[in-house]
Amino acid sequence: MDNALKFYIDGRWVEPHGNTRLPVIDPATEQPFCEIAMGNLADVEDAVAAARRAFPAFARTTPGERKQLLQRILDGFMARYDEIAEAIVREVGAPTSLSHDWQAGIGKFHLEQLLRTLDTFEFQKTRGTTLINQEAVGVVALITPWNWPINQIVCKVAPALAAGCTMVLKPSEIAPINALLFAEVLHDAGVPPGVFNLINGDGPSVGAALAAHPQVDMVSFTGSTRAGVEIARLAAPTVKRVHQELGGKSANILLDDVDLEAAVTAGVNSCFGNSGQSCNAPTRMLVPAALHDRAVEIARRAALAHRPGAPAAAHTTMGPVISERQFDAIQRMIAIGIDEGAQLVCGGTGRPAHLPTGYYVQPTIFAHVSPEMTVAREEIFGPVLVIQPYENDAHAVQLANDSVFGLAAYVQSSDLQRARDIALQMRAGSVYVNYPAWDPAAPFGGYKQSGNGREYAEWGLEAFLETKGIVGWGH
Repeated sequence: MDNALKFYIDGRWVEPHGNTRLPVIDPATEQPFCEIAMGNLADVEDAVAAARRAFPAFARTTPGERKQLLQRILDGFMARYDEIAEAIVREVGAPTSLSHDWQAGIGKFHLEQLLRTLDTFEFQKTRGTTLINQEAVGVVALITPWNWPINQIVCKVAPALAAGCTMVLKPSEIAPINALLFAEVLHDAGVPPGVFNLINGDGPSVGAALAAHPQVDMVSFTGSTRAGVEIARLAAPTVKRVHQELGGKSANILLDDVDLEAAVTAGVNSCFGNSGQSCNAPTRMLVPAALHDRAVEIARRAALAHRPGAPAAAHTTMGPVISERQFDAIQRMIAIGIDEGAQLVCGGTGRPAHLPTGYYVQPTIFAHVSPEMTVAREEIFGPVLVIQPYENDAHAVQLANDSVFGLAAYVQSSDLQRARDIALQMRAGSVYVNYPAWDPAAPFGGYKQSGNGREYAEWGLEAFLETKGIVGWGH
C-alpha cells in the first residue's frame, strides 16, 4: 500500500507530523503485513482547517454536480472493487466470498442507492410564502469501525458529499487499508481539495480531538456504546450534532407456527455471519418453551456445519475475529456464560482444534439462558448465540425489549399479519420479518443505547443537512 504511511489532506498525500507507526495485523496469521502512520493533534488541525477552507465553495455546488461526482466515485470504486475486497480479506479476516459479495459489495449498493435517492430528493421546497432549504451542516468528522469497514465509510462519506459537507475521516486503525484505497478512489474521481480528508489514528487521540474540535460541526460515529458516550461528552461543549450507531443485542423471536428447522438454521447462520462481528446480528434466539429442546438440537447441527478456517480457503464459512483483544474478550464472555450456568450446547473456550494460530473462535451456542445472565444482556461481538425460552407472544416481546440496546430485532412466523403485529411492538430501529433480503433503502439506526439518528438512503442524506426556513420568500 503506497500511501499507508501518509494522510490525505487538502487533496494531497502528505507526511504526518509525527513518526508513530502501527502494524496492521492479519488476524488469520497473527502477523503484521504492513504499517500505517498514526496521527496527532497537529494532523487533526491541518485536516480540519482544510475542510473548513473548502466548505463555502463546496456547499454552493448544485445537487446535480454532486450527483455527477458520486457517479464518478461509483465508477472508480468498481474499478478498484477486487483490490478493496482483497484488502478486507487480509485486514478483517473475512472469508473471500463474504468480502467480495458483501464486505465490498455493500459499498457499491450504498452508492447506487444514494444516486437513486438523489433523483427525487428535494433540497428546496416552498410552504406558502416560506422556502424550506436543506443545506449542508458544515465540516463533519466521520469515525468508522473495523467490522464492516467500507460499508460504514461509504454510508457516511457518500451522503456527506451529497449534502455538500466537507469532512475528515478517521477509519479504524485496525482495518485501515480499505479506507486508504477508497481515498485514492475519491481523489481520482475529482473530489475537490479539502472536501475529503483522511487521518489514521486511535480513538483517544485523533478521535477525541475531532469530537471536541470547535471547527467541526458534526460527528458521525459507529462503534461501541462506551466510546459513543465519550464522544458525546467531548462534543457537548460546542453543541455540535452527534450522530451515533452503537452496540446491539438483537432478539430473534421464532413464533410457534414456524418451520422450526428452517427458522433456527437461518438464525444460527445469520448470527455467525462475519464471525458474529455485526452490531445487528440476531444473537438472542427466543423460542417457545415447548419447542426449546428441538430448537437447541437444530441449532447445534447448524453450528457444527460451520467451517472456521483461513479466509482464502474454499471451504471456509467463518474466518477469525479481528484481533487478539477481541478474541480475549469473547473468551471471557464464553467463560462467564459457563460459570453462570447456561447450558453449553457446542463450542466453548479455546480455538478450534485444527487452528492453533489465528484469532479463531469456536462457533458457540448456549441454551436454557435466563434474562439475568450476562450472555443474554451484554454484546459479545463474536460467534456466540444464546437461546432463551418464552411462554407466549407477550412474554417473547417482553424478553426482546428487555435490553438497554435497540438496534435491530427479528421475528419469524408463517402468519405474516401475526409477525407484523409483533414487529410493531419491538423497540428497535430495524425489525426484520422472516429473514428478508437486505434493503439499502431502509433506515438503519437504533433506539436506546444503540444510538441516535439514521443512516442509508434519504435518512443518511438528511443526517448531514440543516433545515433553514426563509420566511417571506414568496412575497
